[in-house]
Amino acid sequence: MEPSAVIIRPVVSEKSYVLAAAGKYTFRIHPDAHKTQVRQAVEALFDVHVQEVRTISVKSKPKRRGISRGRTRTWKKAIVQVRAGETIPIFATLESTAS
Repeated sequence: MEPSAVIIRPVVSEKSYVLAAAGKYTFRIHPDAHKTQVRQAVEALFDVHVQEVRTISVKSKPKRRGISRGRTRTWKKAIVQVRAGETIPIFATLESTAS
């Protein structure tokens, strides 16, 4: 699987801002990707050294709009920790605004 297909997009939330300040970055990933593929994709795309990868399957939630009911999609995310002193440029603006 190509690195750009493994990493779909960064996750932007309050929790991801706090983790980014600690050197841990959160990404939405392909549902079939495993930890080794995520590590290789992050190292190839952002030129950093990955220390740890944690993957989480985010379950769907029930939603309602009027009388119609449905569910959100199930998706997968990864929290990637990089070496001390290294950063990922996408999250550089997040860290400066979070302070």
